[in-house]
Amino acid sequence: MPTIWRAADVAPSEREDSFTHLVNDSIVPYGSPTNVILDDRNEVRTAHVGALRIMRFSWTQGTALRSVDHVRQSDPELCKIDVALSGRFGIEQSDRQAALRAGTFTFVDLSRPHRVTASRSELTVVMFPRALVPLRDKDIKELTGITFDQAHPGGALVTSVVRELTGNLDAYEGLAGARIAESILDLIAATLAARLDREHAVPYDSQRRTLVLRIRAFIEEHLGDPDLAPAVIAARHHISPRLLHKLFETEGTTVAGLIRARRLAHCRRDLLDPALATRPAASIAARWGLRDAGYFSRIFRAEFGMPPNEYRRSAAGPRTSDQSPLGSRPAPALR
Repeated sequence: MPTIWRAADVAPSEREDSFTHLVNDSIVPYGSPTNVILDDRNEVRTAHVGALRIMRFSWTQGTALRSVDHVRQSDPELCKIDVALSGRFGIEQSDRQAALRAGTFTFVDLSRPHRVTASRSELTVVMFPRALVPLRDKDIKELTGITFDQAHPGGALVTSVVRELTGNLDAYEGLAGARIAESILDLIAATLAARLDREHAVPYDSQRRTLVLRIRAFIEEHLGDPDLAPAVIAARHHISPRLLHKLFETEGTTVAGLIRARRLAHCRRDLLDPALATRPAASIAARWGLRDAGYFSRIFRAEFGMPPNEYRRSAAGPRTSDQSPLGSRPAPALR
């Protein structure tokens, strides 16, 4: 379960010290921050997902420095990526400055000095052992202080996956969390290696898992397209249909099965949404690429035990807290 630090729970006179201790204990030691402003809305959520430590910060303002002396005193040999969710956030390292805005991230080597500056920002920090990045020390140094955005291969997917992870920390515990962490680390490593044109440095298994994650994200983004099919997906990812199906042999589903399951999950969610109560079930299905109303009704009933309209009526009717018409639960978008 995530732990939560809230500025509102700390006396205003003690907030800066409390926040500083939290950062120094949870990430690495920094010097005393300057120009710090914390208000009642600020909070920090921390969770462990496999080998990753995830922290979501809401930070009004402040600057912190990790100096050479701090590194000498404490070097846990960790790296991190900082993913901006909103506001402005800056990292200076290796004589470069990454200026982050929403949807961008930067890579930080915590074994090297750096400076952090935030202004009304929300960000997610993803920390991991440096040894898990299959890159040389000189490569890591070249990657710090760079702003990764949608123009970088994998940049948009990294921020999208981290946003999804941060919003559902409770769902990724135990074995499920370990698998997610492995996939995210593969994706980060592949994105960093691509920036240096060193994709060959990433092990084959990591490349395979990263490709599967990319394909899953592509499927999720294009569920509303009725023409979405394995052949289309294979062509967009420059692989053969045979290789696409082979990639999913270890995923516990087929590509077509995943598309169907994700479409049904979105349809189920919309049918339960009070704001969409007047929208016909067939219209909801068409929104998610299922234009044949009869086919939609058949597969929905097979998955959830009753036709869509009956399911919607049952969900809207009175029921006790431990009763639900939901049937099977949809698989999460990330695995």
